[in-house]
Amino acid sequence: MNPIVLVTGGSRGIGAATSKYLAKQGYSVCVNYRSNEVEANNVVTEITENGGTAISVQADVSNEEDVKRLFNTLDQTVGRITHLVNNAGILLPQMPITSMTAERINKVLSTNVTSYFLCCREAIARMANGGSIVNVSSAASRLGSPSEYVDYAASKGAIDTLTTGLSLEVADKNIRVNCVRPGFIYTEMHADGGEANRIERVKQHIPLQRGGTPEEVAASIAFLLSNEAAYITGTFVDIAGGK
Repeated sequence: MNPIVLVTGGSRGIGAATSKYLAKQGYSVCVNYRSNEVEANNVVTEITENGGTAISVQADVSNEEDVKRLFNTLDQTVGRITHLVNNAGILLPQMPITSMTAERINKVLSTNVTSYFLCCREAIARMANGGSIVNVSSAASRLGSPSEYVDYAASKGAIDTLTTGLSLEVADKNIRVNCVRPGFIYTEMHADGGEANRIERVKQHIPLQRGGTPEEVAASIAFLLSNEAAYITGTFVDIAGGK
């Protein structure tokens, strides 16, 4: 039977690239989305037209009831999850912390942190024969994103800690938990922050002098999920061009 993977935030950017990459490797893919139904269905269509297996399921993964429904739907349509990619996240307009409201901060934390906890909880409950989880963090967890996205950076710092603690908590269940930390990647997320061309502004400060692609991140996620990484857990892979 094919391995079954859930990719949260799978309708665009790194999530979409990862969904397509894993489908080519023989995974049955559940493409989760919150609101981008058309984009999610486009990902599914591309996968199925190339001979793969995929479904799309709408769910706000920061909402506990939505997460339960998402996993139950996956159980009933494709089967019990074997692999999880926690990728869903938001980035809000650039501003210093002195301008941030509690509403903004809590929205970022619930979407970028609570969702990972909830999805990990549901996945682990189903991984009786072992499994693999990859959390998508960010180089921002190391760099802090001063004057721009300190709230986003802090949320990704929480994901780093979750990865370390959870990898130790579930190691005896043969469940591996690893993390990728992308840097400046060419995705639509920069537009969400109010600067669509942000990479062009900063790329001269990146040692490799360019931004990365979603497919480059997807390749590292796929490796960490795979049996080739069977002795790797609690590990971080920085995909940031040397930054």
